[in-house]
Amino acid sequence: MFTKRSAAWSALAAAAVTLPLATGAFAQEETIKVGILHSLSGTMAISETTLKDVMLMLIEKQNEKGGLLGKKLEAVVVDPASDWPLFAEKARELIEVNKVAAVFGCWTSSSRKSVLPVFEELNSLLFYPVQYEGEESSRNVFYTGAAPNQQAIPAVDYLMNDEGVERWVLAGTDYVYPRTTNKILEAYLQAKGVAPEDIMINYTPFGHSDWQTIVADIKAFGSAGKKTAVVSTINGDANIPFYKELGNAGVKAEDIPVVAFSVGEEELAGLDTAPLVGHLAAWNYFQSVDVPVNAEFISAWKTFIKNDKRVTNDPMEAHVIGFNMWVEAVEKAGTTDPDAVIDSIIGVSVPNLTGGFSTMMPNHHITKPVLIGEIQADGQFDVVWETSGLVVGDEWSDYLPDSKDLISDWRAPMSCGNFNVATGKCGGKGS
Repeated sequence: MFTKRSAAWSALAAAAVTLPLATGAFAQEETIKVGILHSLSGTMAISETTLKDVMLMLIEKQNEKGGLLGKKLEAVVVDPASDWPLFAEKARELIEVNKVAAVFGCWTSSSRKSVLPVFEELNSLLFYPVQYEGEESSRNVFYTGAAPNQQAIPAVDYLMNDEGVERWVLAGTDYVYPRTTNKILEAYLQAKGVAPEDIMINYTPFGHSDWQTIVADIKAFGSAGKKTAVVSTINGDANIPFYKELGNAGVKAEDIPVVAFSVGEEELAGLDTAPLVGHLAAWNYFQSVDVPVNAEFISAWKTFIKNDKRVTNDPMEAHVIGFNMWVEAVEKAGTTDPDAVIDSIIGVSVPNLTGGFSTMMPNHHITKPVLIGEIQADGQFDVVWETSGLVVGDEWSDYLPDSKDLISDWRAPMSCGNFNVATGKCGGKGS
């Protein structure tokens, strides 16, 4: 599947080992500050607030283990308020004013694109925990969410091969992630023989609330005698009225299944899920995964948050993985210096919450399993399909002509984010 990758990558993932965590007394005169850059207000707060909470838990737990390099970790929380330019201002504040060692944050690709120049200019570290559209690789960013080949492509394959879907609605929020992901999916579907007239693409603004006309259009598109599915890249609180309208219009999963890339347990917590049973989501983790490491995490989460009704979800797991990778890379380097951490983190492997290990690869993406889950009446997911092993995140799509020959490898001597294997040249900055 990963024809652009060398065999060394597979060896790297297989050979990576974990490193012991530091213990010992804190150096009282100094702390290591960790930035948390998530929207706590605005349209994305429905998804991002819980990521702030899990970061606070991880920092607390690490301090209970003895901190990092003998120092206590200190969380610095800011609220960029679902305002993409404000993300850049808050990122600069975290790095220049608060002197954080690393930042964990962003959800939308618009927010990530906003902060990217800041992290590159100031040579700081961003751990980005959410699925994204690919077509980017930065030396200063670690992409712990899914690339398209770790979520979108496998979801389409499942619908095509297991559900017999022939007609496709690509419905998304109007910004970079849905548009680029759908561009990749449109090319992929057509490469699989899907006719252009069997692909319907629709975009709506953030916070969109009036779904009657769009859902009616989806029903009409699905009435042509071919099995139809909706591939949803709708983000934020617009999902609540979208799913409510699906229920109101009687769009049932057995007729027109919806597979979502940005709807997990947290988003479903505010919905009456009974009409949504059987609709799907593609992630790399679900709360319902029944393995000891996940049970331990769920228990720790509910104890920390002091609310048995609070759920876990995939981007939370990505923060768990990213945070633990950062901790181990810092221990390995013996410093929080960004250049040292960038060098030391490649090959670091830590437990994921589905019972395996995830490894940081040379392209600053991680290995992940891919899972398809069916919505249940209790707002949880029943896993109906999963990959047989871990998938390496592919930052540059094989299905776009400008990307198919590109790879990223941030190890010396290459240190390139968009190396063209056809020309043998690096295109400069990978971002």
